[in-house]
Amino acid sequence: MPRRKVFILSGILLCWLLAGISGGRVQAEAGDAAADQGSTAYIEAAGSVPSDPAALTARSGAQRLEQAAEALYGYVLEGDVLKARQEAEEVSQIFISSSFEGMTSVEGVNALSSVILDMKSALAAAQPSPERWEAAAAKLRLAANSLNHPRQPMWLQYYKLVREDLNDMEQSAAANDLKSWTAALARLQSRYANIRPAVIISRPAEAVSTFDSWMSYAGGVAGSEQPVERARLLEIVSYGQDAARVMFGKDRSEPVLSLPLAPQQYGGWALLAGAFILTVLVYTAYRKYRGQKQNLKPV
Repeated sequence: MPRRKVFILSGILLCWLLAGISGGRVQAEAGDAAADQGSTAYIEAAGSVPSDPAALTARSGAQRLEQAAEALYGYVLEGDVLKARQEAEEVSQIFISSSFEGMTSVEGVNALSSVILDMKSALAAAQPSPERWEAAAAKLRLAANSLNHPRQPMWLQYYKLVREDLNDMEQSAAANDLKSWTAALARLQSRYANIRPAVIISRPAEAVSTFDSWMSYAGGVAGSEQPVERARLLEIVSYGQDAARVMFGKDRSEPVLSLPLAPQQYGGWALLAGAFILTVLVYTAYRKYRGQKQNLKPV
């Protein structure tokens, strides 16, 4: 009897252990299945949720706006005022029906709105003005492109022209020629007026404000009746070069001048002195070379 009881108790214990192991395995498999189902449901939900509708509207609106602005610019160049007016209305409707939230700042939206109004006003003027039409259409085209391509807008191509104007200003300042300095500044102001709305759309407000402030200060100096010193003109140009680099996103180490400044006129005696110094340096280097060569001894 005792041995029989031992067998019975052992069998009961073995069954209990097997039941526990099987139950734990079933629970683990059930937990894994639930986790897999939860992960699948999360992935499916994340995949099925569309991006922000406002962002989608902004992207499609920006694309349509650029296409309409390109078409309008073409009609203006062809002189087809009727189609240009129709396209201007299309541009206006796209702007009204689209949301550009997240694509530009409030200042950028205001700049785009002002460009559209200026384009419609130019086309509605009583006196035909092809030059004004073309200028307004070019601004609108650049602004729409800047909205649709904020990382690589077309207005960045103006950097070479802006740099050339700044180079002309620096050369004029070096020659203390205020008249030429003012003429180069006027060209720069005209170029900047064409791209300013596009710059506001795709650049931080601080970069735009910095260049605006520099342009205003330089314009005040150019209009001053008091004589301006050469050093001050050069300093103003230096500030403008830095502001332009920031606005166009250029590295400070990049050279600004495309042409060297005109050398100062020192006269014949200065040239003779320079030649004498160069001769002395060359002769000294030669004597040092000979001395080192004679001191070398074979081992």
